Amino acid sequence: MPALKCTAVKCVYNKEQLCSKGDIQVQGDHAQSMDETACGSFRERSDSNFANDTGCGCSTIEVGCTACTCKFNEDKCCHAGAIDITGASACTSKETCCSTFQCK
Repeated sequence: MPALKCTAVKCVYNKEQLCSKGDIQVQGDHAQSMDETACGSFRERSDSNFANDTGCGCSTIEVGCTACTCKFNEDKCCHAGAIDITGASACTSKETCCSTFQCK
């Protein structure tokens, strides 16, 4: 499982730049650059779900990935040693990206 750093601080799963979801899905079926990827697991934090305890953040996480053009993608799973999900001001999944993406 890759080590994960996530700057999408508006995501309900973000806990101190780690993810509390347990697994995430990176999207980008035909991506040619990192800007064409997104964290499909992103859910915007709101007043109604802010109080929900989504657990503690994990430094390693299972990452499913549909960006089959990425050199770290093996059978739709990420095999990078570490990944970064960016989107400090993201309010939707499409405003995030996997900055670790590298086209084959």
